[in-house]
Amino acid sequence: MPRIRKVRRLSTRDKIVLTAMVAVPTLIELIFVWLPTLFSIGLSLTRWNGLDLSDIHPAGMANYQYVAQDYPPFWPAVQHNILWLVFLGVVATPLGLLLAVLLDQRIRGSRIYQSIFFAPVMLSLALVGVIWQLFYQRDHGLLNFLLGTAGTPAAVDWFGDSKVNIWAALIAATWRHSGYVMLLYLAGLKGVDPTLKEAAAIDGANAYQTFFRVVFPAMRPINIVIVVITIIESLRAFDIVYVINRGTNGLELISALVIQNLVGEGQVIGVGSALATILLVISLVPIIFYLTRTFGKEAKEQ
Repeated sequence: MPRIRKVRRLSTRDKIVLTAMVAVPTLIELIFVWLPTLFSIGLSLTRWNGLDLSDIHPAGMANYQYVAQDYPPFWPAVQHNILWLVFLGVVATPLGLLLAVLLDQRIRGSRIYQSIFFAPVMLSLALVGVIWQLFYQRDHGLLNFLLGTAGTPAAVDWFGDSKVNIWAALIAATWRHSGYVMLLYLAGLKGVDPTLKEAAAIDGANAYQTFFRVVFPAMRPINIVIVVITIIESLRAFDIVYVINRGTNGLELISALVIQNLVGEGQVIGVGSALATILLVISLVPIIFYLTRTFGKEAKEQ
């Protein structure tokens, strides 16, 4: 007769530790994420100078109406954010995937290449903007020097010209984002079961078919993470454009408009909070839509 094992009950100390492990992170997130979010939504419905609490007055949807109808930088900022999202999704993310696939081939010096491509990820976007200013500078920049136009009237002001500066900033952001995506996909590729590739090879699949029909679908959890990260990165982009020209003259982004209205002499707390709320909604909609469709398919398959 098999011996019956007794189920060990949690001691009082275990319960206290588990409660603390759940409560402390939850409390931190509540204080630093959700409460400011709720306050921001509340302030978006008011008029306030940011100084005296007694000066807060209800404004209803007036701030949102002003942003949509009478605030000139808003719609260009929306267009730039969409462009930022598309560029990171179509160019930067596939580039990171390509780097991961190449470095996963056990080529010589793979670790060195990984370190080189990952190095920009450890830099803040503000520092990335400073570094690329040296590359894009009109009179002494490396790019104009390579083009042979440095110091001449034909030199392009890559960050000053509103027709090209958004593309210059996107390339600088890609330099950082692709390294991050590369690292995540490298981890995903290492976790794919080698027998899947062997089975595909036995069935006669070539390298292209093996990757896109077997390996890539097997990395669905990584794909979900990267989609969410790409959306968040494209919408919270602020540092690099603020370093370049404070988010003006062709580099308007919603995040930059939020800061412009919340900080400085011309602060308009209600308008800044309304912009922050709009940014929150815009970021949540595609993420929720993607996650719902992804997990919905998984539920149907099961």
